[in-house]
Amino acid sequence: MKTIKVGIIGGAGYTGGELLRILLNHPNADIVFINSESQSGKHVSETHKDLFGETELRFSSSKDFKSVDVLFLCSGHGQSVKFLEANAVPENVAIIDLSTDFRDESHGFTYGLPELQKDKIIGSTKIANPGCFATSIQLALLPLAKAGLLKSDVHVSAITGSTGAGQSPSAMGHFSWRNNNISVYKAFTHQHLKEIGQSLIGLQANFDSEINFIPYRGNFTRGIMANVYTNYEGSLKEALAIYKAFYAEAPFVHVSENTIDLKMVVNTNKGIVQVQKDGQKLLITSIIDNLTKGASGQAVQNMNLIFGLEETTGLKLKSVGF
Repeated sequence: MKTIKVGIIGGAGYTGGELLRILLNHPNADIVFINSESQSGKHVSETHKDLFGETELRFSSSKDFKSVDVLFLCSGHGQSVKFLEANAVPENVAIIDLSTDFRDESHGFTYGLPELQKDKIIGSTKIANPGCFATSIQLALLPLAKAGLLKSDVHVSAITGSTGAGQSPSAMGHFSWRNNNISVYKAFTHQHLKEIGQSLIGLQANFDSEINFIPYRGNFTRGIMANVYTNYEGSLKEALAIYKAFYAEAPFVHVSENTIDLKMVVNTNKGIVQVQKDGQKLLITSIIDNLTKGASGQAVQNMNLIFGLEETTGLKLKSVGF
């Protein structure tokens, strides 16, 4: 059995913790080091309490790149560029970055949405993991773009859980503010719009319409629901056929003809889309877990593809329905 030696930079945050949860149960992964300057020397389970009894690993200040096959970068946005400028990572070590820094495919990075460019990921050693909102919204729109059917403005209303804001304390992450509350942020200007547009143009070169995106902060911990609608002249039956054909070989993305809800995907690497038609509008509802398919699960999915493993290895996770 192939063993992949793993190093993690920035392992103390939500994405680092979720990555550890998955990799500890991955049959081919061997975690060599978990770097955290702030937590160095502490047991991992002191920070990630869900891992108590699962591992005796400790955070360290180690950056022994020569001992690993793949390096996951889980630090904050803007930190990956600085890290790679300051550290010489050997060419034979694969890098999977979970920040926004290389999603424009600069510096030799490949945009790591497997449902969009699986073959390119397989041949790459540097992966820019997509954003969580971007993943959910793209899963809703890629089939239409591939068919050349995005002919008018796209409207998106999407809500994410509190873990989408990261682990650092903030006034708007405080329980007393977040609980029983909901708010809009970064309306029309969210940073994920750039990568969404980049992908859509890659599939439909003449796409030049607006993507009107209103993100919401929800009063739950994890998950994203995106409701996306645009003009569409075909029938619902035709739309369903387009979506089912596009995702026929995507092991984690499923097309539902019934009502969907967030609990169907929480704690999994699944994405589920539901397609509905009302008059000349096509409504696509897309749900994912922001920490798995929207971050760490997708990063492991990319690792599997790079190293020639079955795409679903270590990711056959069950949702919690109640």
